[in-house]
Amino acid sequence: MSRRCELTGKGVQVGHHVSHANNKTKRVFRPNLQDVSLASDALGQDVSLKISMSALRSVDRCGGIDAFLLKSKDDVLSARALRLKRQIAKKVAAAAA
Repeated sequence: MSRRCELTGKGVQVGHHVSHANNKTKRVFRPNLQDVSLASDALGQDVSLKISMSALRSVDRCGGIDAFLLKSKDDVLSARALRLKRQIAKKVAAAAA
């Protein structure tokens, strides 16, 4: 999945560059994607994901990658993030039992 956030699904948007003379030409708005490593407490390892910086702020606000993935909806997550969510849910359920 190129140019798409693995946690929020944020991708490229299109619009117009408008000149002073009101001429409109096509342009793209790209999300600020970075490769980051996030520490998963439940799995006990670092997870490398390609996410937007706004998603990183959301992860920090939620209290970590584990809490963010457990509360996020499945339809916006990438296949890799969905697999991580299932692994984390298994570990949390096993620890609670």
